[in-house]
Amino acid sequence: MNVSTGIKQAAIIAIGIMVLGVCIRSGLEGLAGKDRKVVVKGLSEKEVDADKVTWPILSKEIGNDLPQLYQKINSTTHTIRKFLMANGVKESEISVNAPVVIDLNAERYGENRQPYRYNITSSITVTSANVKLVRSIIARQGELLQQGVAIVDGGYENPVKYEYVGFRKMKPQMMQEAIANAEQTAEQFAKNSKSKIDKIMNADQGQFSIEDRDSNTPYIKKVRVVTTVTYSLKN
Repeated sequence: MNVSTGIKQAAIIAIGIMVLGVCIRSGLEGLAGKDRKVVVKGLSEKEVDADKVTWPILSKEIGNDLPQLYQKINSTTHTIRKFLMANGVKESEISVNAPVVIDLNAERYGENRQPYRYNITSSITVTSANVKLVRSIIARQGELLQQGVAIVDGGYENPVKYEYVGFRKMKPQMMQEAIANAEQTAEQFAKNSKSKIDKIMNADQGQFSIEDRDSNTPYIKKVRVVTTVTYSLKN
């Protein structure tokens, strides 16, 4: 092998090493760039009035004569329905459930008998989108006492239930607000790190929650969405 041939081969090897070095450097810079990202959470929160109410109305009758008790239950049901409709509740919003009969003698043992045998609970349920109207009637249910009807507390099993079912209409707007909030947070982070946010790499659909604003106002709901967004960063 002559000298010129050796020089050419050495030059080719040197050029190859230089190209390889450039490729490796470019690859490492690209890999580092892929790792430059920020993950932030965006929040949107609103207070809204409930748009649906479910009101279980319970009444009880006790005694020993079932036919007589059923007559009382029917009379009570009629009185409650009449009261509701006279105050603006639609007939389609009222449902009458079958009465629940408890035979107290059948549930007890020994000689400790009750002075009455049957305990019957009747239930009428009002389901309405007119929350304000129903709330006003609930506040005046004591008027039924004047007609000889006593409404009993539903307790934990039958509470008045307020819901907000129209959140789907506001869902796109709240998602937009949550993402805008996330972008502001990402921009602040990028500014602190002397970078700029680039594209959205990943974003979830957001987790929606609807809760009572507080225990005293269950008819006012707090709608909340939290979304997680991942942005890439650039210089």
